[in-house]
Amino acid sequence: MQAEIITIGNEILIGQIVDSNSKWIAKELDKIGISVYQITSIQDDRQHILKAIYQAEKKSDIIIITGGLGPTKDDITKYTLVEYFKDKLVLYNDIQEHIKMLFTKIKYAYTEMDLLQAMLPKKAIIFKNFSGTASGMWFTKKNKVVVSLPGVPNEMKALLKHNVLPKIIKEFKLPYIIHKTIITYGIGESKIAKILENWENNLPKNIKLAYLPSYGKTRLRLTAKGKNKTYLEQLIQISLNELTTLLKDITFGEENTKPIEELIGEQLIRKKQTIATAESCTGGNIAKIITQVAGSSKYFIGSVVSYNVRIKIEFLKVRQQTIDKHSVVSKQVAKEMAENIKKIYKTDFAIATTGNAGPTKDKTDKTIGDVYIAIATPKKTIIKQYNFGWPREKVIEKASIKALELVQKMI
Repeated sequence: MQAEIITIGNEILIGQIVDSNSKWIAKELDKIGISVYQITSIQDDRQHILKAIYQAEKKSDIIIITGGLGPTKDDITKYTLVEYFKDKLVLYNDIQEHIKMLFTKIKYAYTEMDLLQAMLPKKAIIFKNFSGTASGMWFTKKNKVVVSLPGVPNEMKALLKHNVLPKIIKEFKLPYIIHKTIITYGIGESKIAKILENWENNLPKNIKLAYLPSYGKTRLRLTAKGKNKTYLEQLIQISLNELTTLLKDITFGEENTKPIEELIGEQLIRKKQTIATAESCTGGNIAKIITQVAGSSKYFIGSVVSYNVRIKIEFLKVRQQTIDKHSVVSKQVAKEMAENIKKIYKTDFAIATTGNAGPTKDKTDKTIGDVYIAIATPKKTIIKQYNFGWPREKVIEKASIKALELVQKMI
């Protein structure tokens, strides 16, 4: 079974916002055995929407649309769907009362335009949006399903998780899709592909290998798809064992389904421990990644972005003589940054980074891409030196991920 995701909104096409909805929807569909054939972003344009749905129906069993369901004139998705399915709008009294309740709750006056959100297609199954005014809509046409959801991420996610996915599972017989991913370091994807060439050519038909390269590492994902879950689990485990044996010298381990920042949070909560960061070259990116996890305030105390030398000295209490002797980009400065932020914020762990992200050396003798990462723990401090190359964005991203990998091991 295949799906297509269509995101509607001029703001996506002009780069004003990033389409994070499609990524999330695709992951959730994959979990229940639905492959995403295509992801399309289109304008708030009637003809464009009609054409996109028509084309999607030719290739996919399920089409999920997000966006264009607001109360303003440029939100035309609902009206276009009514046209496409030869339907008409009718008033849903329960939805209207729900909208009134939402506005009353936030002490905000609703308008006639807001109440028009309760005018919905008669043929559709309507999903009430408990967080907003735009309802979800489920259309069926000749064994094809078209689902329309609001573009606001939290509203879309709630409707998909609580309404759409359970209904898909109930109405369709879905295959199993199982993924296993390992992480490799040290050599690029082309060299890995050369090593695996013969093995990959002889993989079972229902096992696929994908190469997922990123800064500093290559993830290798095995995917098994079929009707017998037990058989697939056994088959993919055999393939995984063969793969790790072939690449044993460069294999870091199997990738957990959770991102590393979530694992760090779970470990710290379980041990009732805390963490802080002192960042120079990463500019607060590590703190940003950590605090993207809901509930991170339980273990993340705070950060100092000490981009200027004065801040390192005045706030982080790095000694002037350390900087004069070793330069601001050095293992000695990284060590003092980590240990001092740990002491200042009274945490169990601390991460510190200092380096040259480029494009200039900023009055240091270190090469562009040189980064020192220090991890202060309850027992000791470790300092590692790396060169992450260039450009600047690559250095920041690789240094941030490496710092999280180091601290996760230490915790």
